Amino acid sequence: MPPTIFISAGEASGEHYGALLVAALKERLAASGQSAIFIGMGGERMAAEGLKCVVRAEDMAVMGLTEVVRHLPRIYREFGKLKQAIRQHPPSVAVLIDFPEIHFRLAKELHSLGVPVVWFVSPQLWAWKKRRIKLVQKYIDKMLVIFPFEEPFYRERGVEAEFVGHPLADLPAQSISREQFAAENELDLAKTWIGLLPGSRAREIRDHLPTILRAAQALSHNLEYLIPLAPTLNPAQREQVQQLVEKHGEGLTIRFVDDARAALFHARASVVASGTATVEAALVGNPFVVVYRVSPLTYAIAKQMVKVPHVAMANLIAGKRVVPELIQSDFKADNIVQEIERLLPDGTPRQSMMKELARIRGLLGKPSQDGAIDRVAAITLETIPFSQD
Repeated sequence: MPPTIFISAGEASGEHYGALLVAALKERLAASGQSAIFIGMGGERMAAEGLKCVVRAEDMAVMGLTEVVRHLPRIYREFGKLKQAIRQHPPSVAVLIDFPEIHFRLAKELHSLGVPVVWFVSPQLWAWKKRRIKLVQKYIDKMLVIFPFEEPFYRERGVEAEFVGHPLADLPAQSISREQFAAENELDLAKTWIGLLPGSRAREIRDHLPTILRAAQALSHNLEYLIPLAPTLNPAQREQVQQLVEKHGEGLTIRFVDDARAALFHARASVVASGTATVEAALVGNPFVVVYRVSPLTYAIAKQMVKVPHVAMANLIAGKRVVPELIQSDFKADNIVQEIERLLPDGTPRQSMMKELARIRGLLGKPSQDGAIDRVAAITLETIPFSQD
């Protein structure tokens, strides 16, 4: 009987990596005449690759203390489904992708069943909640990290860790031309395009998009705006985004697009909510401004616990402030306008940022011949006895 591989991801970026991982595992298994059963938590992309979704990723994608509290009944219900699935049929190996609030609890359950646990995309323990390192030491067999400074952090604390490179750094360069992108999205080639990436979760979009659109209202009217929509948003959430645009974006030319990387590649500059999209923007080389806002209570608690000098991952990787950060009270429309207007014309601010982004791109490249996802697939299969036959 083929082994069961449990893979779990709970938000847009992790779900994307999860889909790539399922595909890579299937390819490696097929090359040796083998197969596997894939179950876990994921979204449409993971399901399309063959994962049986016990729980849908979009039903668990909440963030922040007060936000999680509001959704606790649903979270416990869905988490119960995951526990029941692994108890009934313990998998041969489990890969947990990011999403620490759920995955630490899941790792404990898997460990109690004797299931090897591989964690891909480290929780940001180096920034806050360092006490959770004890959970990693106890329940995680291998930590696979995507930022170079994370490997020594874990190894110094006795955790088996490996820097596998960043999956986004392995993606091929954009091939779609500006003309083709314009035609597909009804854009005016004569105008400048600005990317607006308010986040992948419904709550993030609700908190960020109105302010971002107010900034757009104050910018030059010879602009068009691109809003990529995360595939983890359900139809009702997409309708809510449309309503926000209608309410706060009157008079603006705004296009919803499916490909965030293409939007970043062709945009002159972008406003990006803190998260994986900032890494995408850095790798593409698109000058951008980072924004973020959470509830006052979540921010007050986080401010006491977070011990890093920057919020944006691009700045943490660079070790200095490369891109502007407009966080919480600094996240205002006029501040966005000021920063974006510096990045639109050719000149020192724009060229300096693009040079630094290129340096960051080099730091995130693959450390071995395999790409990040292929390396994760290889390590995952190494934990299954049949792969050693």
